[in-house]
Amino acid sequence: MERRQGEDVTGNATIKVLLVDDQPLLRMGFRLILEGEEDLEVVGEASDGAEAVAKVAELQPDVVLMDVRMPAMDGIEATRRITASESGARIIILTTFDLDEYAFSGLQAGASAFLLKDVAPSELVHGVRLVASGDAVVAPRVTQRLLETYVRGGKVPGHVPAPARDPLLEELTPRETEILEAIAGGLSNAEIAHKFFLSEATVKTHVRRILTKLHLRDRVQVVVYAYETGLVIPSNPDY
Repeated sequence: MERRQGEDVTGNATIKVLLVDDQPLLRMGFRLILEGEEDLEVVGEASDGAEAVAKVAELQPDVVLMDVRMPAMDGIEATRRITASESGARIIILTTFDLDEYAFSGLQAGASAFLLKDVAPSELVHGVRLVASGDAVVAPRVTQRLLETYVRGGKVPGHVPAPARDPLLEELTPRETEILEAIAGGLSNAEIAHKFFLSEATVKTHVRRILTKLHLRDRVQVVVYAYETGLVIPSNPDY
């Protein structure tokens, strides 16, 4: 479903944000930071996962800042339900420390990124904009470290490694496979363009085709997929 963005007084696109956390003070702090930006609008708040699912359907936000540990329904299940719905909302998981199995589970459930709760205001704003654009993964090197720890290390309870080679990979061209591996390595579109001597527009076209062929939601799902299928091997398997 196409994301719906409003416009601010200058006519620029406004990114609508939903805050989900069971701590009112944290929601208040994030609201103050985000509403200080002309292109960001906090359209609502929720204190648990069930309320978040309902608010997403009602308010159609572009980005959801989602806590994971909440009563009633946690943020992982809420993320799973939102990404499985017709909503175009992209979800950022909020966590207290970087190597968090809940953050990893959030990415598996369809989240587009994760941020630490003590993130600097400028990084929070930048992260929301990046995820709304769909063109980048927040903190790709940190995301890579998280995946190396939990996916290939087998540290997630109930996680069953996927087959070493997914038949869907055969649908990719050699160039698309190279770009898939570059995305999994945390490279931006600009970095991929430089590496393969391509224009950024061409890279974006390849990325769209990769997402379509592999039935993936966005770039961070490409990274998760690459690790789970064994296409990318951790730099330190004993990490």
